Amino acid sequence: MSDLSEDFRLPVACPQCGSHRVRVSKVKNPDDAVFCASCKTRLCLYHEAMDLLRRGPGNETEALLEQAMNRQRP
Repeated sequence: MSDLSEDFRLPVACPQCGSHRVRVSKVKNPDDAVFCASCKTRLCLYHEAMDLLRRGPGNETEALLEQAMNRQRP
């Protein structure tokens, strides 16, 4: 599944396990489900996750973590 999906970090933690790392299909349709990368719980839709990222992190520490985790890899 790793070839067909992409991981990124959200500022909101998974309610089940507390992880911030999530997984989505590489297609990234607005209605694609976003799952916790640790426990595989369905968290939200892709367009909702992008809204969370646009709103930004809650504090400077979260901002640094998200910047490091979500940077584009060549």
